[in-house]
Amino acid sequence: MEIFFTPEEKKEFACRYRRLLRALRPTLEKEDAGKVRRILERVIPLGCYQRDKNGINGLLRSLDTALLAAEEIGLKRSSLIALLLYRPVMKGLLPIEEVKEGFGDDAAKLVERLLRTSELYARNTAVDSENFHHLLFSFAEDVRVILLMIADRLYLLRNGKRMVDTEERLRLSREAAYLYAPLAHRLGLYSIKGEMEDLSLKYTDPERYYFIKLKLSETKRSRDAYIAEFIRPVKEKLEMEGFRFDIKGRTKSIHSINNKLKKQQIEFENIYDLFAIRIILEGPFASLEKERSECWRAFSIITNMYQPNPKRMKDWISIPKSNGYESLHTTVMGPGGRWVEVQIRTRRMDEIAERGLAAHWKYKGVKEEVGLDEFMTNVRMALESKDSDPFELMKNFRMDLYSDEIYVFTPKGALLKLPKGATVLDFAFAVHTEVGCHCVSAIVNGRNVPIRQVLQNGDSVSVNTQPSQSPKPGWLSIVATSKARIRIKQALREEAAKNAEYARELLQRRFKNRKIELDEPTLMRYIKKKGYKTVTEFYIDISSGKLDPNQVIEEYLEQDKKEKESAAEPEVISAGNFSAQTEVEEKTTQQDVLVIDKNLTGIDYKLAKCCNPIYGDDIFAFVSTQGIRIHRKGCPNEQEMRNRFGYRIVDARWSGKGSNEYVAALLVTGRDDIGIVTNITSLIGKEKGVALRSLQVDSRDGYFHGSFSVLVKDSPSLSQLISKIKNTRGVVSVQRQGEG
Repeated sequence: MEIFFTPEEKKEFACRYRRLLRALRPTLEKEDAGKVRRILERVIPLGCYQRDKNGINGLLRSLDTALLAAEEIGLKRSSLIALLLYRPVMKGLLPIEEVKEGFGDDAAKLVERLLRTSELYARNTAVDSENFHHLLFSFAEDVRVILLMIADRLYLLRNGKRMVDTEERLRLSREAAYLYAPLAHRLGLYSIKGEMEDLSLKYTDPERYYFIKLKLSETKRSRDAYIAEFIRPVKEKLEMEGFRFDIKGRTKSIHSINNKLKKQQIEFENIYDLFAIRIILEGPFASLEKERSECWRAFSIITNMYQPNPKRMKDWISIPKSNGYESLHTTVMGPGGRWVEVQIRTRRMDEIAERGLAAHWKYKGVKEEVGLDEFMTNVRMALESKDSDPFELMKNFRMDLYSDEIYVFTPKGALLKLPKGATVLDFAFAVHTEVGCHCVSAIVNGRNVPIRQVLQNGDSVSVNTQPSQSPKPGWLSIVATSKARIRIKQALREEAAKNAEYARELLQRRFKNRKIELDEPTLMRYIKKKGYKTVTEFYIDISSGKLDPNQVIEEYLEQDKKEKESAAEPEVISAGNFSAQTEVEEKTTQQDVLVIDKNLTGIDYKLAKCCNPIYGDDIFAFVSTQGIRIHRKGCPNEQEMRNRFGYRIVDARWSGKGSNEYVAALLVTGRDDIGIVTNITSLIGKEKGVALRSLQVDSRDGYFHGSFSVLVKDSPSLSQLISKIKNTRGVVSVQRQGEG
């Protein structure tokens, strides 16, 4: 090993290896140490533990991580043997059968699970994906794998300065803050969680980190003295009143202080709760009522000694939180006019809070996940167990938390969440509506499969499409997701709408051939009299042959004749009786060139439903967790996005000639008369380059309110249409939907 190690590293290895053996001695079997050493001596010359690009010795990294997992987390024999040996197995230098034979089934299974979990990172999947940690759990299967990964990430963070790639260090820091620090907190590893968050801040925002660290250092002596000054009379008074208790002060972490500075937008000197005092009353208590009354008695003593702030008092003893949390919180004016937060609870209440039933991350508002919380609470209880080896209990903890969900990879390594039983067709529609509509098959893990193939957790899927493919009614029985079902139904409706449009043009030609002037209001009344709820249904029956156009014309002429012969003034029919159709779906397009962030083209994007931008509009791009959304400037949500997520907004503009069709919704108000609505639909139908896609009308207080969804090529065409509708007799107002 002289060649493999530098002299300093050789000393480090010997020292740390002895420490690891001491930590594991109670659980190691007789030949374990010798077997591991012989395996290491065999695989090191084969390049198994080469230095990485940062110059970190691979074996020292594994050893240091194992030592961290043993001393700071408490992992034992099987976990740490698996950590030391999984790299030789991964590189094909050590058969898994040898691990099983030499160290048992448990160690071999842990090696396999570490290898399986490492596959996720090999795929370059975005760790900040909301689905990543779900798939991580299902791949890991055993909580000890998660604990080993936490240890490995903490080791890397502690050695972050050695990373030559700044972007890699930032990626590691974000990963730790997003995924592993919250996991450490859920598992009760509070010091690790705090260290991870602080180190993450150190690398992502060093200026902020060192600013707070310097401020804390400058004030530490006075802060410690102040805590002691505050506690001393409280301790004396509580002892005088016969309480048995534990009292301590704790300073908030750098990460927590930074969050407070950002949230409250204040200066460091103005933070009045840099630390908190926690008073934990010891039992036993005769009853829960006695336990609570003792908390109130201690509360009374504190508030008699120091002036409380009534706005900062929180009583979770009289009425505990829904998650079971019980405690009294108050903020009092301490010596020198400084506010101090005081928490009062009993040992039982503290154990409930600390064991996960109402952990600190919960009542700070962090999103809770059903199933995971209960599981993690059990794990934490095992971690804190007084048994000789609590990790033996964890062997039976399988992380089957998401048995109703699967997570599959796109060709680019992104993760999609689907329900169990989802098919290739579900996946295709989850990627994009157009991909789903033209899906003919897929390549799953390198094998060609049909659209009805059921997907499994961790599958890699690439969809095959053909332009001639289109949705079929039978597809509804193949898919398991509501999104796919909705998109298929929408596509079928659109196909029906095309057929209806063809039938409409056919009927108009028949009228023209017979030199009959078609009156739209009369036709609408005829359609309503025939019992149709929508105009589209009427035209679909013509296209399918259920209605004969010539018979329609004859019946139309007969009705027109009767109406003209009637001496009575034509009845005004409420516009609310006009046929309504479903709301238009979100439109996605790639046909028109759109330039994002100065000169980027060819990027996948969607047009936002909240403002329906069209070609020619002034626009901007918003980078969301679901991809890039294009919004119109003046969008109702623009100000909120800029205030909260300004860093996600990117400049965008249209280019090209505008060859696509876009959906725009017009909100029209007018006098309550169906004839006005039919005049508007007729106007839209005659307008060049414009088509009516759907509409919805209701009436109240003598006015109709209609939402007309139209297809247009660009904003000038839409402006011209709006102008013409405004000039229609009986129309009161016209507004484009999504105006800010």
